[in-house]
Amino acid sequence: MTDFVLVHGAWHGAWCWQRVVSGLWAGGHRAFAVSLTGVGERAHQIAAKIRLSTHVDDVLAVIDAEELRACVLVGHSYGGMVITGVADQIENSAALSRLVYLDAMVPLPGECWSTTHEPKTRDARRAAIAEHGHLPAPDPSAFGLAGPDHAWVARRQTPQPGSLYDDALHFDPARVSRWPRQFIDCTSPSLATIDVMRTRVRSQAGWQVDEIATGHDAMISAPEALIEVLDRKPTR
Repeated sequence: MTDFVLVHGAWHGAWCWQRVVSGLWAGGHRAFAVSLTGVGERAHQIAAKIRLSTHVDDVLAVIDAEELRACVLVGHSYGGMVITGVADQIENSAALSRLVYLDAMVPLPGECWSTTHEPKTRDARRAAIAEHGHLPAPDPSAFGLAGPDHAWVARRQTPQPGSLYDDALHFDPARVSRWPRQFIDCTSPSLATIDVMRTRVRSQAGWQVDEIATGHDAMISAPEALIEVLDRKPTR
């Protein structure tokens, strides 16, 4: 049995992991999906004071409250920023066993969520934040979703706190590399804002890279394939 802690990306919430949570439990594991402050069922908590450190604390609190040991920490998309912060902050190395970046941000020290985005994307998102005070959700077709899945995600997405976009993450890479690190590349269609990360993990030592031929929201569009990859023992 393995414990999994699942951290969603921008505009999502714990709801997006429904199919993966049920599959992991059916496979004899335990899975804990976290909703980060200000989104998902916690959308009523959205505020300008929310920082990346707030979301790191959200995840640390679940690991502590559930008294987890040797858990697999999974971060999707923006959630890669969060799990990197968690890995840096956590004191007891026995609490984790692996870091999994699901088509996710893999930051370098001092980088923001926005750092590796194309200037056109950064300008558009900063303009939206200035206008709305938050980052409105994109159309789910950007994640390769269609039909009922598209409708579900469109219905459930909530605005992302704008204060997170340019919030830098400062961490010690040596602390984060205490555990095996895995990157799951969602290739069909690939999301352009993750392109730098795809190159980055293939150029750095110590990464296991797996691919799933699905869109960015693999936990929705390909839950069985994702569970198979998560359940597989790392090769390094």
